[in-house]
Amino acid sequence: MEKVYTAIIGGGQAGLAMSRHLSCLGREHVVFERGRIAERWRSQRWDSLMFQFPNWTIALPGLSYATDEPEGFAHKDEVVLFIESYCSFVAAPVRLGVEVSALRAHSSGFELDTSEGPLLATNVVVATGPYQLSRLPHIHRDLPARLLQLHASEYRSPTALPEGAVLVVGSGASGCQIADELMESGRRVFLSVGHHRRVPRRYRGRDVFWWRRELGEWDQTVDTTPPERRRTTPLLTGVRGGYDVDLRQSAARGVCLLGRIAGVAGGRIAFAPDLECRLQEADAAYGEFIAACDALARERDGLVPREPAGERAVRALTGREDLDIEADGIAAVIWATGYELDFGWIEFPIFDAGGRPLQYRGATSVPGLYFVGLHFMHKLKSSLVSGVGEDAAHIAGLIAGRALFA
Repeated sequence: MEKVYTAIIGGGQAGLAMSRHLSCLGREHVVFERGRIAERWRSQRWDSLMFQFPNWTIALPGLSYATDEPEGFAHKDEVVLFIESYCSFVAAPVRLGVEVSALRAHSSGFELDTSEGPLLATNVVVATGPYQLSRLPHIHRDLPARLLQLHASEYRSPTALPEGAVLVVGSGASGCQIADELMESGRRVFLSVGHHRRVPRRYRGRDVFWWRRELGEWDQTVDTTPPERRRTTPLLTGVRGGYDVDLRQSAARGVCLLGRIAGVAGGRIAFAPDLECRLQEADAAYGEFIAACDALARERDGLVPREPAGERAVRALTGREDLDIEADGIAAVIWATGYELDFGWIEFPIFDAGGRPLQYRGATSVPGLYFVGLHFMHKLKSSLVSGVGEDAAHIAGLIAGRALFA
């Protein structure tokens, strides 16, 4: 069998950052990618998607995104081109179209089953990313077969949907952006709202990501961040140069907000009476964030003074308790309900009950087996394009250290 010193599984930003650091240390390795470079950016994003991070944050070890608009937002295709150019920049030894279907122990380290046959590796770095299996609630099976149901990763554009109203389930960044796009295309839109955080796109002349960096949020570690903060991401968009995503304002523009989806029976979809509670949580999170920004501004005399807050119409929204699929003209349901990890092909007992790898800064209890690029793997920025390099550098150092004592 072929043997490689380090096998990196995944050719996205995490795998390529890993390749860069191993190359800098002179460590032999191969990157296996089952599709194309940045495959999920290509095939699991809707057509109009704009990256929600400003251009100045797009960077991988040794290379930053070249742009004349650092405060602008890149289209998803531009992000793909950047990752492709990064692959060339680091001269990553990538084998495209090679899928790894099993990983098990071997006397030489690890044995990998691939679509090109088995191979051996001394080290393995799993860099398959956090967006692996589309998460669909069991309740989707109870909806009528005539309804088109898509996960957010399968949605492409309003024109690809059948005529009629659309129910979007999930109020994360994807769900809210898709709901906005559908509404602006003239569709009647229903949005089922769950836990979310509201933040300003810009404040005191700075993008929200600048504030989060300066407040130290990006460097918060998993053991110092409350679990609810790790699960609830802020609502953001880069569409039209970026704007505040405020679900109360979405309702004022015509989106019908609903509570959490609770059940399906007799052609009707029931919703929990929790809409206003979720909106109040988001408003409270917004206030806490602004207060933290203002406190930082007081410490730094050079920051732009706070602008007077404009009037914001706020009214209680109780939401409807149910939808009649026929009477309300529902033609499609889009599940913006997130993703699950898929590590069933890894034959080692290193996962918790939820399927997450048990690791510390990417290293597992199995010598030579590492992970990189997962949400909150070590810090809040561990899965970000601009943050994955730090974890990759640490893991590359561990691999280099193993070689010294081999």
